[in-house]
Amino acid sequence: MTDFVHNVIVTNASVDLSCHAGDTGISGFNKTNLDALAEENNSLDTLDCIESHGLASPAMSACVSPAKSHGLASPAMSACVSPASSNGGIYTPELLETFGLNLHRIEKDVQRCDRNYWYFTGENLEKLRNVMCTYVWEHLDIGYMQGMCDLVAPLLVVFNDESLTYACFCHLMERMVENFPNGNAMDCHFANMRSLIQILDSEMYELMHSHGDYTHFYFCYRWFLLDFKRELVYSDVYATWEVIWAAQHVSSTHFVLFLALALLETYRDIILSNSMDFTDIIKFFNEMAERHNAAAVLGLARDLVLQLQLLIENK
Repeated sequence: MTDFVHNVIVTNASVDLSCHAGDTGISGFNKTNLDALAEENNSLDTLDCIESHGLASPAMSACVSPAKSHGLASPAMSACVSPASSNGGIYTPELLETFGLNLHRIEKDVQRCDRNYWYFTGENLEKLRNVMCTYVWEHLDIGYMQGMCDLVAPLLVVFNDESLTYACFCHLMERMVENFPNGNAMDCHFANMRSLIQILDSEMYELMHSHGDYTHFYFCYRWFLLDFKRELVYSDVYATWEVIWAAQHVSSTHFVLFLALALLETYRDIILSNSMDFTDIIKFFNEMAERHNAAAVLGLARDLVLQLQLLIENK
């Protein structure tokens, strides 16, 4: 039962909430994923650890906390208890409206996410939706932004488990969230790319500067936002993500910059010979998506790191 009292929505915990999910008017909305704003009992029902699940692949171990040897610690950001608890819950209309708007964005992106990939059938799209809805509820201050589904999808394919995927995604977002519009990492990426290409390939920089001046590097936006996920096929995404995560400890915390530069340098002769402008280069890389030789690009990125290190040492 749901009562409206003084502009708040009160849920009655004695009612099976899952039977009334359709009452919200939002497709696919699961009330058991909500946390209450206030309850009689202020104790937190947090998930301390996802037990009895090993990592599906050693490749993913770099993106999660090693604190638990048999699972992943699941960060609980919300300060409230689920309305499915025995205490019930209270929600303001504003809170539900905000969450509803996010659900609408999630629904659109889930339906479009990697639909040509064999894994994403109806049942697995529901898993993707659940992971995304849970994250947004726990992080309403961030909300859903386009591209988040792209980061969740490869994790879900590996784990095939909502809890593990959610926990891993939370840790991944600790690094990636600053790339989204609410953060400031993207401007830093663009500025660093300008410096790198001036140092390591001045000829390419001069071409970019003289043909419409696209040294702002906006064409790299999708690369940085999604850790090159849309540029590569799935098997190459995993290999690339492994290198990015490992590079933070053995090479450079800014390895994504060298990876972006390597992607440019791979097609250097084509870009220079055709005197590409901003429109040309966007079109070129859109057409090349999922057609890159990832192993060669990764190798070149490592070489560029070493090249810069040698320049610094010999300066």
